[in-house]
Amino acid sequence: MRKSSQLEEEINKRKTFAIISHPDAGKTTLTEKILFLSGAIRSAGTVKSKKSDKYATSDWMEMEKQRGISITSSVMQFTYQDNKINILDTPGHQDFSEDTYRTLMAVDSVVMIIDAAKGVEAQTKKLFKVCSDRGIPIFTFINKMDRQGREPFELLEEIEEVLGIQSFPMNWPIGMGHSFQGVYDRVVEKVHLYNEQKEHQSYQLDKGNWNEDILKDLIEPEQLLELQETITLLNEAGDSMDLQAIKQGKQTPVFFGSAISSFGIPSFMEHFLELAPEPQGRDSNNGFIHPSNRDFSGFVFKIQANMNPAHRDRIAFMRVCSGKFIKGMEAWNDRTAKSVKLAQGQQFFAASRGNIDEAFPGDIVGLYDPGLYQIGDTLCGTKNTFSFGKLPHFPPEHFAKVRAKNAMKQKHFYKGVSQLAEEGAVQVYKTDKMEETILGVVGVLQFEVFEHRLKTEYGVDLDIQPLPHSCARWVSEDKNIKIDNQNYLVHDQVGNPVIIFENDFSLRWFKDKNPDIEIY
Repeated sequence: MRKSSQLEEEINKRKTFAIISHPDAGKTTLTEKILFLSGAIRSAGTVKSKKSDKYATSDWMEMEKQRGISITSSVMQFTYQDNKINILDTPGHQDFSEDTYRTLMAVDSVVMIIDAAKGVEAQTKKLFKVCSDRGIPIFTFINKMDRQGREPFELLEEIEEVLGIQSFPMNWPIGMGHSFQGVYDRVVEKVHLYNEQKEHQSYQLDKGNWNEDILKDLIEPEQLLELQETITLLNEAGDSMDLQAIKQGKQTPVFFGSAISSFGIPSFMEHFLELAPEPQGRDSNNGFIHPSNRDFSGFVFKIQANMNPAHRDRIAFMRVCSGKFIKGMEAWNDRTAKSVKLAQGQQFFAASRGNIDEAFPGDIVGLYDPGLYQIGDTLCGTKNTFSFGKLPHFPPEHFAKVRAKNAMKQKHFYKGVSQLAEEGAVQVYKTDKMEETILGVVGVLQFEVFEHRLKTEYGVDLDIQPLPHSCARWVSEDKNIKIDNQNYLVHDQVGNPVIIFENDFSLRWFKDKNPDIEIY
């Protein structure tokens, strides 16, 4: 009984969430400021600019620092006001969306950042749909209110119309851009004042009394009157906060603020920690698995090679779903039906990590991987295994032939190709006749990342020849298949036959000519 209560106590302490946005909306900056406020870092970095050599903590890969973009998801685990926080910072660029989609399978809630000037952008829509389809609770932070942007009501209307989710403004901005003076917290009836010196000041209203002299001294009369009228309108005619709808991902609490100046983040975190769910249960092929189930379970959602290039290590990122992870414990892999010893668990803070002796539902544990794990593997604490199901898999849309420029580097080339392919960012195909290597990716920027990592992590210079093809489809068999010269019959990493088609017309032509061949 004591173990069960300890487990439930640890579960209730934890919040595991991802931060998503369109590129440049302020995702990584918000992450940095949360880390700074928690005391996890001493100074908050920013995405690198020409005038700065201070990098964001979560952008640990060398190419991320050079390009000023997030290329791979990173995990940061720390304590914030007695809460155990697991933040998964995801790439915003669409070319790395496959990594983001898989990472979203490992969280219990999401913070969605929207640029106040640009509103809901293309990548935000895609990421939102993934969260919405899973019913993940979504919290919205409208960023850059200290710059001129669109009207708050217009932004809320766009969220509701474009994303199809009801919004509830938790606070309301007082002005915008040069006239930005702060926000009014509707929940606790408190005014948070802003100035460019970043000296934050708050004032608690006495039972919503807008006529207090101190407010007239702090806020311009016109803005104070407009704020009072707006809050009255929202309270009387607006939607009310619906905790059940928030939990189901049908209503999003909306916060206005500025990540770059840290304004609005403390109050945002205060409300977020109160409203965001603790680690949730998961469906499996053996029924619903509750986090308080005493039997350990978890699943691998990401594999990363060479986090420490000096040791050529490979780490499998596992989300703990139920029970308790204990260093050295025995677990069973549902895919292989074999037991594994979880000897060295790692806890992450971006590229930094340390050994841990135990972990609980919601935690992300790094497992040293000598080639035992694949993305989507379910690990169970008993021989009676089950599966949480496969993670999202997306067919590539861009292809290229690759080879090592130096024939003496072939061994390093094949090792690098194999290890990076196991991370899931690229798919590798082999042609039958010439044994050529073809890469398939979701976004073309992945080719550049792949080339950079082969050179820096494996010492291999690549020759990359882009192909005009646009889709790949797996086929049920590779015998008696006739394809034209424009398409490729290849095999994937595990030997399954795949046809790479030049375009949709070629795909339709093949289906018409081969009605007996199953294609998927």
